[in-house]
Amino acid sequence: MRFLRMKPGHGEVLLAEGDVDVREDEQELIEEFRRQLDLGLWAAVPVTDRSGRRRAEMVRDFADVPRDADRVIFFPRAAGG
Repeated sequence: MRFLRMKPGHGEVLLAEGDVDVREDEQELIEEFRRQLDLGLWAAVPVTDRSGRRRAEMVRDFADVPRDADRVIFFPRAAGG
């Protein structure tokens, strides 16, 4: 699983990478997930439905990330109101 952050002008920036089936990797991913949320970022997991349509599913907790997810994308909240 890879954690990527969308950064204006830079595209995707790799934050962390690990195997959720390896205890130490999973713990590091959990800590990085929480850190990004604490920074005020939102998290989404790209998913493809049965028809092949792609979308992003928002997640608020690491437990909500599917174990087979390839990546989690963090992005800043929209400015303004």
